[in-house]
Order: sequence, then structure tokens, then C-alpha cells
Amino acid sequence: MKTKTIKKIAATAFWISASATFVPASAHVVLEYQVASAGASYKASFKVGHGCGASPTRQVAVDIPAGMRGARPMPKPGWTLDVQRDKLAQPYASHGRSITEDVVRITWTAKTPEDMLQSTHYDEFVLVAQAPEQAGTVYWPVRQVCAEGRNDWTEVPRAGQTLSDLKSPAAALEILPTGGAAAHNH
Repeated sequence: MKTKTIKKIAATAFWISASATFVPASAHVVLEYQVASAGASYKASFKVGHGCGASPTRQVAVDIPAGMRGARPMPKPGWTLDVQRDKLAQPYASHGRSITEDVVRITWTAKTPEDMLQSTHYDEFVLVAQAPEQAGTVYWPVRQVCAEGRNDWTEVPRAGQTLSDLKSPAAALEILPTGGAAAHNH
């Protein structure tokens, strides 16, 4: 990755984190790192800071945005994993193989009531994937199912809207251009 791109990512990350200091704490599920380089490996950490009212979270399901490739979840003790795959409309090549299906949803489910994320606690649900080659914003719909109730963080802004205009926004990731040929990173 070129030094100029690294500096741009660092500057963007700094401004995002600095602006978060002046904004009230959000109640929705967000990504820890909200920028990535086009074509690079990206670690998506979904921050879950509450349940549904006082009800604990028993399941978190993340839809993988179009263009994100090869998603792999991080297991969590006390939680089962379900990885849903689907056929691709347009196969792609990876490591000399033709990829004809890819991950479209990852779901973590608490094994027991004791394993659920209590509403007064915080946790992260993590996966890695390769970012799209083209710059722009991708949105990650997240469904949070609680012992009682649910929160669907799935809204995507329309033209003229921002995430702050939405009641239940999807987690947003800004894909930055690489400034040249994309590096293949792991």
C-alpha cells in the first residue's frame, strides 16, 4: 500500500474519531473502523452497546455488502456461528481458483441465557473480508435479536440524507481509493 494512501486513511480515521468526541453516544450498531482501502483486507468489528431496552441480546446477524469478498467470522466463546453462502451472479478469481459462491450473512447466536449480551454490557462481533476494488460507501445491515424484541439496523440513506437522519441506520464503511494498482493484503 502506498504511503500516500496510508496517510489518507490515518487522517480520515483521526477526523472520524475526533468528531465522535463531540457527538452524543450513538445507540446503534457501528463499525469500530469506518474506513478501508479499496481491495484491501478489512477487519469489521461491530460494536454492540446495548440490548433491546433492558432485554439482553441473544443473536447478531450481519449481512455482507455486495462487493465485500471472502468474509470469515471470528468465533465467540458461548456463541454459535452460522455462515450463509449464496451463488454469485458474477464469479471472481482468488488465488488461482474461480469463486462461484460467497458468504452473504454471518449470524452469532448465544448458546444459553447466561451467554447473552446483557443490556448493561458492551461487546464486539468481528469478521474479516476483502474490500471492494472501487471507492465509495458500503452499508452493513445488522439485525440484533434480543430475548424480548429486536433492533434492525438496516436503514441506508437516500439521496440528500445522512446516517444521522435515520432512526435505525446500517453500519457504514467508507472505501478509499488506493491511488494506483490495488495491493493484495492479508
